[in-house]
Amino acid sequence: MKAEYCREIETYLCQKNDGHLIRVVGPAFDVVSRWEQDGIPLKVAYRGIDRYFERYYRQGPRRRPVRVEFCEADVLDSFDEWRRALGLAAAPVASNDAAEEEPSARRGPSLPDHLERALTRLSSLRASGALSDAWDALLDRVAAELDRARESARGLRGEKRAALLSRLAAMDGELVQMARSTLDEPTLAALRAETADQLVPFRAVMNEAAYRQAAEAALAQAIRERCRLPVLSFV
Repeated sequence: MKAEYCREIETYLCQKNDGHLIRVVGPAFDVVSRWEQDGIPLKVAYRGIDRYFERYYRQGPRRRPVRVEFCEADVLDSFDEWRRALGLAAAPVASNDAAEEEPSARRGPSLPDHLERALTRLSSLRASGALSDAWDALLDRVAAELDRARESARGLRGEKRAALLSRLAAMDGELVQMARSTLDEPTLAALRAETADQLVPFRAVMNEAAYRQAAEAALAQAIRERCRLPVLSFV
């Protein structure tokens, strides 16, 4: 399992590096092995790698291939976000200092940056033509709310900030529900099976209610990724 996980990461990193092969061996293998041991799903690891590449591209033309070790902080941040979204308080194994670090010790994007990113991805999704006309009314409303929120989010505190976060979560749920209605049952069944596999490392430390909640949250996230929807919730 560990070797297969490392091969998948190696293949993905090769694709991101435009075919330049970066072998996951030696210290890199140790890093990726810890990800597998700590239960980081491949898609979550890919998301962290993508995040590093997005930041790297913003710095201008690439000067060298990206090694997997460079992506570790972003992978761990993505894992923290995934666990919080699913209500998983901690990784099942704390295998190194980086993994033991509390989520709050690694800072993610600010709320204004999050809104900017969500609005940009929503606009890109609409421009791609991947969604049918049935989405238009919902996307128009969500985009307008995000734009207004972006203008007022900086420095927001207390009840006003809590109200905005609650509204973002509600809109996120609307997008996922709309996406879910467009998927057939075989597709949903496949997504349920995939997310159940992702939760296996955590199942032993969860009661039934917590597991059901995490499973539903994981399914919602899988649906979002399937339809390429941006994440609106901010945690």
